Amino acid sequence: MKKLFMVLALTSMSVAGMAQDETPELKYSVATNSFWSNWFISADLDYSAFYSFGEKSPVDMNLDKSPFKDFRRNLGFSVALGKWFTPGMGLRTKFTGMWGRYVGSTNASDNAIKYWNLQEQALFNLSNMLCGYNETRVWNFIPYAGVGVVRNMDYCNYSLAGSVGILNTWRLSKHIALNLDLSFNMADDDLRGNNFSAGNYANDGISTYDRWFSAEVGLTFNLGKATWNKVPDVDAIKNLSQSQIEALNAQLIQEQQENANLQRMLNEERRKNSQPATNAQTITVEKVVGAPASVFFNIGKSKIASRKDLVNVNAIAQNAKDNNSKIVVTGYADSKTGSAAFNQKLSEKRAQTVADELVKMGVSRDNIEVVAAGGVNTLSPISYNRRATVEIK
Repeated sequence: MKKLFMVLALTSMSVAGMAQDETPELKYSVATNSFWSNWFISADLDYSAFYSFGEKSPVDMNLDKSPFKDFRRNLGFSVALGKWFTPGMGLRTKFTGMWGRYVGSTNASDNAIKYWNLQEQALFNLSNMLCGYNETRVWNFIPYAGVGVVRNMDYCNYSLAGSVGILNTWRLSKHIALNLDLSFNMADDDLRGNNFSAGNYANDGISTYDRWFSAEVGLTFNLGKATWNKVPDVDAIKNLSQSQIEALNAQLIQEQQENANLQRMLNEERRKNSQPATNAQTITVEKVVGAPASVFFNIGKSKIASRKDLVNVNAIAQNAKDNNSKIVVTGYADSKTGSAAFNQKLSEKRAQTVADELVKMGVSRDNIEVVAAGGVNTLSPISYNRRATVEIK
């Protein structure tokens, strides 16, 4: 039992440290909130069934094990104050009492005791840890473990206690949730008082400890800021800067080509007319949008990261409409993330998303060709491959 308490204590004490050292996957990434954020209080009605060391005497009393027997069950209440350090890890201080049973006979009134149980418990929200943080999730599945002290007020004794349980919460609103808390509790032999001597009973594993099962129903109230902000996607921000650089470089190359073509045409006119350059005929060259435009996406997503990317796409769309040109939209995914089959579908979705935007800009869908390139690593860093390109065919 002592070893169990030590393990549970170390688990509780390490939660805050684990919260700082945690390096989650992107889908779990949230910004760290202030110390005063993500606090909560809860209040529950408690139903407990008690199983005492005293039942295991040299002559087994053979008491009915049903948790619904009057000599075992009792009602109580609990209150707790806690804080979530991350969407998946938190701590709470929980007080439980006040009416319990020490099962020494089938007489409920003889078994009645008053007690309180104060514990520090480490909470692990598996819904957020396994499925990613979602502030509108209805049901959260939260196992926990804790250690603390329990006092038998009838015998004026204190005892070490431990607990494990599962807290289920159902979201009613941003600040209120419904609780269903199921737990198993154990206390060492100090709880039973001086009227019971461990030497009079057989040492038979878990049955030599006082223990009780509890089911609690109540409400949790989230205090202050109860949600978490998502961390900005640094890769997406880099991608936006890269797309702007690509657009400027493409525009510069295009202007240089146009200037070279114009200079060549002017030189030809001079030779034909043998006239100075100042008398050369003015030639109008139509500007053609030839460089592809890139639209970037966040990891695993087919929603456009920034609609600013569509500025360059719109220029291509207008040119295509003016000249009745075909447009090719090619979707890509980075090959380092996901399987080949997943990336193939993702690249198609990204291309289709951009094609839909072109249709909104007035381009006929018949003039849009959609290509899914799948996962690639042609650009560096790899995150730059999470894109779709748009160009005149």
